[in-house]
Amino acid sequence: MMRVFSFTYGSLGWLLGLLLPLAGLAQQARTTPSRLALPLQHAPAGSYQQVRVLVSFPAEFAGWLRRELPNVRSAADKNQPNFLLLDRLEAFQLSRLAACPWVRFVDVAKRPVHEETSIPSSDMTLNTLAAVWYQFPTLTGEGLTASIKEQAFDSTDIDLRGRVVPFSLAGRNETSHATEMATFIAGAGNTGPLGRGAASHARVVSADFNNLSADATDELASAGVSVQNHSYGVAIENYYGLDAVAYDEQTRQLPALLHVFSSGNSGDQASPDGPYAGLPGVANLTGQFKHSKNTLSVGATNAIKELTPRSSRGPAYDGRLKPELVAYGAGGSSDAAALVSGAALLVQHAYRNQHAGALPSSALMKAILLNATDDVGAAGPDFKTGFGQLDALGAVQTVADSRFFTGSVANQEQKTFSISVPAGTQLFKLTLAWNDPTAEPNADKALVNDLDMELVEVATGRRFRPWVLSTAPHLDSLALPARRRADHLNNVEQITLASPPAGQYQVEVRGYAVLQGAQEFHLAYETAQGLQWTWPMAGSAIEARQPHYVRWQWAGAAATAALQYRFAGTVEWQTIATDVPVEAGYYAWFPPDTAARVQLRLQGSSLRAESEEFTISPDPKLRVAYYCQPQALLTWQQEPGTTQYQVYTLRGRYLEPGPTVTDTTLLLTDAETNSRYYAVAPLVQGQPGYRSLTVNYQQGAACYIVSFLPSGLVNSTVSFDVELASTYQLVSATLERQDASGFVAVQTQSPISSTTLQFADMDPPQGSSLYRVRLTTASGASFYSQAERVFYLPENELAVFPNPLRAGEFVRVAVTGGPALRLRLFDSVGRLCRETTADGVLNELSTQGLKPGSYLLRAETEDGRRWSRHVLVY
Repeated sequence: MMRVFSFTYGSLGWLLGLLLPLAGLAQQARTTPSRLALPLQHAPAGSYQQVRVLVSFPAEFAGWLRRELPNVRSAADKNQPNFLLLDRLEAFQLSRLAACPWVRFVDVAKRPVHEETSIPSSDMTLNTLAAVWYQFPTLTGEGLTASIKEQAFDSTDIDLRGRVVPFSLAGRNETSHATEMATFIAGAGNTGPLGRGAASHARVVSADFNNLSADATDELASAGVSVQNHSYGVAIENYYGLDAVAYDEQTRQLPALLHVFSSGNSGDQASPDGPYAGLPGVANLTGQFKHSKNTLSVGATNAIKELTPRSSRGPAYDGRLKPELVAYGAGGSSDAAALVSGAALLVQHAYRNQHAGALPSSALMKAILLNATDDVGAAGPDFKTGFGQLDALGAVQTVADSRFFTGSVANQEQKTFSISVPAGTQLFKLTLAWNDPTAEPNADKALVNDLDMELVEVATGRRFRPWVLSTAPHLDSLALPARRRADHLNNVEQITLASPPAGQYQVEVRGYAVLQGAQEFHLAYETAQGLQWTWPMAGSAIEARQPHYVRWQWAGAAATAALQYRFAGTVEWQTIATDVPVEAGYYAWFPPDTAARVQLRLQGSSLRAESEEFTISPDPKLRVAYYCQPQALLTWQQEPGTTQYQVYTLRGRYLEPGPTVTDTTLLLTDAETNSRYYAVAPLVQGQPGYRSLTVNYQQGAACYIVSFLPSGLVNSTVSFDVELASTYQLVSATLERQDASGFVAVQTQSPISSTTLQFADMDPPQGSSLYRVRLTTASGASFYSQAERVFYLPENELAVFPNPLRAGEFVRVAVTGGPALRLRLFDSVGRLCRETTADGVLNELSTQGLKPGSYLLRAETEDGRRWSRHVLVY
């Protein structure tokens, strides 16, 4: 929950932050924004540029271009007829192009695009996504579609099975990053408990990020896309360009489509241009499209809600609040954005259930998601963490409780809404959002329709304004805490009250300067109090013997409490830690090494909050003991106190419960099952415990024999090590050697009581021999290892082979122990033909270019040992 905060006045930087936007308004009224994007205003002399141009009348512009710049090549955008791509444009021609009466804006065209680095790790408990799964189990994103705009993801991944929608604009090159983003958003959890995404039943489509602008509106609409995730970036850009214009315009064309951008991983860098140029660690969003107004930009935090050092920060080029929120991102803002996209699908699902299948406006989605955030970092909104940390449960609960309003206002018109604040409320929060019309490219200020919000306490008449940040281009000003003021810059405004008096309040929304028609807007609010456990939840299972964060939300003053647990059916509480700061909202706990039903409690002087019961159990560590087609054996660990296990199998899109067994083995045959994928979980007091990873029993599994290895390729003794996957139904194991009549038994071991065996040939023939191991089962079936060739030589012996050999082949020299050798080859009259040194047990000497005939090979070691062997080359 958002922390209580208060502020003081009296800062010159704050005053500048108030005056500069007002000066900007006056300046915008007097001047026209530059028609050249910032990077193009500084294009190196003599360089050639590729640009994207927005024109008013394409036909008239085409005629002008042929007359005035005949050397420039142009191509139309089939999805946006007023956009043209121009190539072979010299830098000095840019100003001439911008002066064309038909040109509205000239922007940078293609820029190098990169995925925002991600580590494939996610904690679905931090942003309360896992809490939604258990408290609202029917909300899964079913029937909704998310687009992952970057490269292509793996459409065969079993966590996306049956839910990949073909799309004409799909990425071409498959990457693990795109697959991770798709999994974070909509993974089914088929591979394992950690493979579940935010909205596990949503459909997914791929879109190629080589087009940095908005995808074709009709294509997105026909695919039913309601959320598009953008976990990529370019260099730091600080202006309102054609890409930002396109995304803002598309949001108004498709009101239910929410675009979610990663803020970037350039948080330690400075912008090269714009109002905040050269200021380190601020205004470093990676792409002008992230400066759009009607979208969300998402920064990254770690597992304890601290901003990651490289997470890109705001403000936007005109001082607007960016990023608007943060989420957990182990390696960057990529997965943070993906989790927000997944949470948005859950909120859309909740809204659709209550509104006859209709989807909410993306502006309402923003109001709900941003109102539900938990304040992190500096108190109140800031340019690092926005309005706070994603709280999916709070957002879904807002919809479930219908804590939102929708209205519209014309210029100078006002709408009023009433809210009742109950007694005991520790925090009241209210957020206004609207999808604003597009501004002119490169506008000094992007906001077009300016709305004002105020909160009025009816009983006293006290009025409260939104929180506003200083936008002055100085580091100390940008770090100042927010103040209550009218906001004439953002199309999202938020008011909070700490410990408000109970009673009636009124929200006033006024059209301060609505320049383009009546403006639709949306409000969301919450009244928070007390403590709510968010992990573990009733019905959940966590792995024993591994550290886990237990989490809760707290709306109240700072306090400490003891964290305790007890086993189900007992009355004794065992203390995990004392003096836990309740406002932290988490504690790292190492659950006991057992399988049990457990309950947690926070106990303080004025606080007592118990969690629901949940399950702890060790990972069963399912493995394939063997797969000897058509039969397979699955095994897992026996845990004390566990007598039953739930088997799961993947037949359709999701793992389904299969048989319940009491053994720790499961025998399968290809004919009896139509699935290759299996998992298992212990049953703890009738409830499933921590589920194993899913295995494909037909892939990579050995048929009993894991390895059959000789102790060396050239040895004075012949011995082998054998590792078995299982001893199930094995009667004997026999080492066999090939001779002229076939393979013959050398040594047999029976019974087989261990998965590790050793064999030796006590009387091997000198030279090269082929060996294998034969396993015999109780049914009389035999299974064989791969064959291994071993060269046997008594101590201090040397062998040469093949002999005779064809000219051009290598003659091989084998010697036990691998001493350093000097090898020389002489012809029949004593001339030296070849010479080399070697230090292996098996060495080679080339006969390339030698004439057929008889040769003498001499080998000697540094310690004086010598051998001579005749070699025949034909």
